[in-house]
Amino acid sequence: MMVKVLVYAYATGVFSSRKLARKLHEDVAFWVLGAGNFPKHRTLCDFRALHLTELAVLFVQVVQLARECGLVKLGTIAVDGTKLRAHASKHKAMSYARMQAGEAQLQQEVEALLARAAQADAAEANEPETDLPAEIARREQRLAAIRAAKQRLEARQRAADAERGRRPDDDNQPPASGDRPAKRGRGAGRAFGEPHPKAQDNFTDPDSRIMKTSAGFEQCYNGQTAVDAHAQIIVAAELTNCAADHGELPRLLDVVTATLGDAPAVALADAGYRSEATLAQLSDSATEVIVALGREGKGRVAIDADRLPHTAAMAAKLQTAEGRAKYRRRKVIVEPPNGWLKQVLGFRQFSLRGIDKVRGEFKLVCAALNLRRMAVMMA
Repeated sequence: MMVKVLVYAYATGVFSSRKLARKLHEDVAFWVLGAGNFPKHRTLCDFRALHLTELAVLFVQVVQLARECGLVKLGTIAVDGTKLRAHASKHKAMSYARMQAGEAQLQQEVEALLARAAQADAAEANEPETDLPAEIARREQRLAAIRAAKQRLEARQRAADAERGRRPDDDNQPPASGDRPAKRGRGAGRAFGEPHPKAQDNFTDPDSRIMKTSAGFEQCYNGQTAVDAHAQIIVAAELTNCAADHGELPRLLDVVTATLGDAPAVALADAGYRSEATLAQLSDSATEVIVALGREGKGRVAIDADRLPHTAAMAAKLQTAEGRAKYRRRKVIVEPPNGWLKQVLGFRQFSLRGIDKVRGEFKLVCAALNLRRMAVMMA
């Protein structure tokens, strides 16, 4: 009963547990699905949070059911990313430079307040014992939050530097790139593991990131969808906290193959997914991959075929009439489902926090959208 009510709620654009609890009293459809039960909003919220893993598996079952109904053909799929707001405000984020200044200022304030408290204790030795002022506890709590955020930023930067090939003893020199030596003269600018002064971390949802959207910069996650061309069913729904899409295409194709047991014949992606490493990784794939190249594909920038052989081959494919005709279908396949998520269902912000919980909620709303689409197509 709870699963039916929750899936129908997401399919009709009701994401708040409080609104859902009211719908069970006011809406006939919800009343029938609830079979006369009226769980409180806290029960609904806890059920969703506790069973996100099972609800994510429900998405896979819906996709498999859609294929059994003949609504998924795996002839052509298109992939795209869409930014969805996190359950956190960008005003609750702080840059690394402000963290350093705030940490020093708060430390001084705590020490000054502790000194004043010690003087008050000495002056009131014969008075009943009093607690430290609330300001001390508040500043210490804020100081602990800033230090934890600094540690997260530094750990994230150490992982990024190690992935780029830097070492703790590299004397701030940039890493070598492939078979090219490191550039001389200009250093990396920061020590190994030291974040950029403008790097930010959010205190409300540390897993979310600042991303550029149509409404400006917001605290977001990047939802990745793969859509089948036959009935525009979402066959893969993944999520990342990286604003860039490159590197996600192989993962989406692996998810589609694992879910349905077959690889799609053609996969279409925009220029955000383009990288030489991705094209090289998918060069031997059973799926024909067509990725736009941006300015390079339009001839504005020359492509070095010796250094970027796979990119040059993709540019040649896009110059053919067949390649252009296939890629031209991309936006009419994948853009509408992303628009339905935001405009029809009204899903623009997650209700949960933390990337694992957010991934589960994203699959739940995609499963609900698929069920709506299946109802229309089967009718």
